Amino acid sequence: MRIDIITCCPELLESPLNHSIIQRAKDKGLVEIYVHNLRDYTTNKHRKVDDYAFGFGAGMVLQIEPIDRCISALTAERDYDEIIFTAPDGERFNQKEANNLSLKQNIIILCGHYKGVDQRVRDHLITKEYTIGDYVLTGGEMPAAIITDAIVRLLPGALGDVESALNDSFQDGLLEAGVYTRPAEYKGWKVPDILISGHQAKIEDWLYEQSLEHTKERRPDLLEESL
Repeated sequence: MRIDIITCCPELLESPLNHSIIQRAKDKGLVEIYVHNLRDYTTNKHRKVDDYAFGFGAGMVLQIEPIDRCISALTAERDYDEIIFTAPDGERFNQKEANNLSLKQNIIILCGHYKGVDQRVRDHLITKEYTIGDYVLTGGEMPAAIITDAIVRLLPGALGDVESALNDSFQDGLLEAGVYTRPAEYKGWKVPDILISGHQAKIEDWLYEQSLEHTKERRPDLLEESL
């Protein structure tokens, strides 16, 4: 899989894309991730990629020309399954979308910044738009890193235990049950007896019941969506 990220602030992506599971996946050859500095595609001698908005309103807007130049250079080399823009008013990114994207071969993620991007970018160059929540961030770099992380950990071989991703919250529409580890008792607080009973079938039934109760308590909307 290949993921190309376009940003005017590449330094914001250095840490999240070069550690932990993402770095291990890159080392294994499971994913290639390339970060492209939008400023490399501007004709402005000062490397500016933004300008004032036409009409009225505060805030600077990313220009269409450098974005189009960058996307055109990438798409001239290979076909892309999706060209994604991170936007506060995009579709809510969730586990289902992460699952779908993990099956793709080539993806571009364009990071918004400042007040956003020229609307013509969204009208003519973008195939998907995602938001990670109902709030506004300074730029799309953090959402891009989150989307990338959610995708990469689903690639076969990225995690040490393939079952780990399959048992995550949201994979089956429910939140994951609470988890425990050693010691079995600490300060009088005990691990539920069922988990150390050795009865796998009963443990699985108990975990499902706990997952269902956990979801009812914290995210009843997930149960409503599955009906």
